Amino acid sequence: MINTKSIDLLCVLHTNLVEEDIQKIEEVARNLSLIADLNRANVFVDCLTKEGKHAIVVAEAVPATAKSVYNKPVTGKFVYEVFEPAVFFALRTGKEMFLNRALTQEGKTVEQSVVPIRGLNNRVIAALIKEKDISEAIQSQEKMKALSETKETLSELLVGMTGNSSIIPEVIEEALFFVDSQLNILYFNPSAINLVSEACALECKASTPINEYFPCLEDIFLHPDELLIREVEILHKVFQVKKISLGQTNETMVIFRDITELREKERELVVKSVMIREIHHRVKNNLQTVASLLRLQMRRGVPEESKVHFLESLNRILSIASVYEIILSNSSVDDVEIFSLIEKIGNMLVYCEDHENTDIAIEYSGTQFFIESNKAVSVALVINELIQNCVKHAFKGLVEGKIEVSFQYNGHVLEVQVRDNGVGYPEEAKPSLGLEIVKMMIEHDLSGQFTIKRDEKGTIASAKFPLKKGEYGE
Repeated sequence: MINTKSIDLLCVLHTNLVEEDIQKIEEVARNLSLIADLNRANVFVDCLTKEGKHAIVVAEAVPATAKSVYNKPVTGKFVYEVFEPAVFFALRTGKEMFLNRALTQEGKTVEQSVVPIRGLNNRVIAALIKEKDISEAIQSQEKMKALSETKETLSELLVGMTGNSSIIPEVIEEALFFVDSQLNILYFNPSAINLVSEACALECKASTPINEYFPCLEDIFLHPDELLIREVEILHKVFQVKKISLGQTNETMVIFRDITELREKERELVVKSVMIREIHHRVKNNLQTVASLLRLQMRRGVPEESKVHFLESLNRILSIASVYEIILSNSSVDDVEIFSLIEKIGNMLVYCEDHENTDIAIEYSGTQFFIESNKAVSVALVINELIQNCVKHAFKGLVEGKIEVSFQYNGHVLEVQVRDNGVGYPEEAKPSLGLEIVKMMIEHDLSGQFTIKRDEKGTIASAKFPLKKGEYGE
């Protein structure tokens, strides 16, 4: 909303305008916001000061439809002719100025259009100004100019090579041809000689049309695009062919780069990736087979005191299998998404088993990121043991309980916390087999630290370890 009181005050203090003139400016100013939004530009009203040497901004509007040219308001600021000559031209002559360049008080180059505002007797009383930031456009123009100059320089350099010897193209591994508008070869380097000799069993000669040596690539040589990149196969080798038009003489540079080894390595990598995924698939199937055998044994009957040990072993196997299930469900060949892994193991332990009339809930918090599968196996076992420890010991005699699993990654170290609101961990107690497994995994396999302690709300188990070797405790 334009403040007409400030317009009145600024005009009275700094200009020779009469009351009728000020009212006319206020009338125009009421529409400034609409004008700014419509033009996606900053809009101002400037008036000459009493001395006539400078101007002052009496009103402004910032567009809601585009980014403002200015970081701070400029109402009440003085305007100088050296920076904005178009404003003073319009104020003094009553003539419009369009698409003129000006420099703002914040040092930005803007595209400025100015029209006079007339009062009584058609006298110029102010200037209505529209400004758009063109700093980025100017930078783009300068870059294009630099690229154009570079292109011309390169063209001249290559033209010079046709008559003078130069060491630069002689040491380039790529085969380099320089041809005229008729595709006649003007220059070729030693790598180009070797390519023609191998591909055509011919001697590379100047003035010979390049399409005689490579007729299958004629569509590339004649393509209208100034820059064209294609992959082609020549003599069971893969080449990247670049066609670059130079200057205004229709001369062209053609570069052949042998990328056979690169493509072969990519193919080998794809084959290895498929093999790794197949191995993961077989490991997962084998683990599930072992789990099925354990379930079968439990159904056929085992001593009551042994059931808990069978179940713990079964859960450990299924936790490791979860790592490979997640790998196979992701596009990554050998990485595991940690949040999905923890959630899968936790849900398996809490929601898929009977907990002796105790209602247990589990929650997870943390961001999604990937870890290597070899670390993920150890993390899976750690999470399995910590959650299983809560389920087994934390809520004895309680009707309900809650487990919270959280993890934080600071760019180097991953911290996993398993918290429960149960009866609390007795610190004098002898560590169970599960906690011994956790301690061994954290300290030896993951090079980290493990702590478990009782607090006022239950028990907190914390594991910290680096995701890269040598980043923690060394």
